[in-house]
Amino acid sequence: MTLVFLLLGAPCAAVHLSPAARAAFDEYIAGVEKRLVRQHSSPETFIAALDRDQTNADATERDLRSGTVGTQAINGGSWPVSGGLMHHWRAAAFVHGATRDDMLALLDDYNHLSSYYRPDVVSSRVIGKEGAVVTLAMRLKKQVAVTVVFDAEYRVQAGLIATNRGYGGGYGYSRSAHIWQVDAPDTPHEHRRREGDDDGFLWRMNAYWSFLQVRDGLIIECEAISLTRDVPPGLGWLVTPILKGFPRTSLESTLIATRNALSSRAHRAHEKEQR
Repeated sequence: MTLVFLLLGAPCAAVHLSPAARAAFDEYIAGVEKRLVRQHSSPETFIAALDRDQTNADATERDLRSGTVGTQAINGGSWPVSGGLMHHWRAAAFVHGATRDDMLALLDDYNHLSSYYRPDVVSSRVIGKEGAVVTLAMRLKKQVAVTVVFDAEYRVQAGLIATNRGYGGGYGYSRSAHIWQVDAPDTPHEHRRREGDDDGFLWRMNAYWSFLQVRDGLIIECEAISLTRDVPPGLGWLVTPILKGFPRTSLESTLIATRNALSSRAHRAHEKEQR
């Protein structure tokens, strides 16, 4: 760990988020969001990991019911763009006894996200609202060989989708508006670095939830898309596994935490019914 810190720390200090990398992320996100609209038009495609038309779908409903978190790399998981690396992972899970209302309530519990997602989420609070879109301030803590703290602002929204085909699904998204790396957090010397001029561990991170009610529970799915620095010259052997491996492990832990929170809600609701 000490070796990682020494080698990783120095070359990361002067990284800058380039307009080209920012544009590549925005263009990719636009395509993903268009695809999600099509995906949510039918119960057969609502959960992408279970889409029967996908030749690379890596999960079945039986797998998810067994407790598996189905994780899939999209476009190989990570790929270079001009001045950065893009990352796209998808994960799905099944929660016995949970409902789409449970999921919506969880996604809407903006001021208490740290109780579900600690230690990754240190705090969260609503700082604005425009129609159905909420602006959320969050403090994030990421373990990327070394611990890195970020302040972030997200535009978030969640809702239910009803169709005349008789299935019940829902969605949620969080789009990163600002991400600042924080130096010396929780000390008198705490300060944010200039946005985009930092170590480059996290410049953008969007998340897209899809959830589908089935006969005895809920199938949940999340796609996480992020933008980070590229690999420092000469350190690919060390840094590449860190930059490329972190998005997957972070998403898996998010799915597990969400499943646990929903299971607790479902259990409490069941106990209340039994009284």
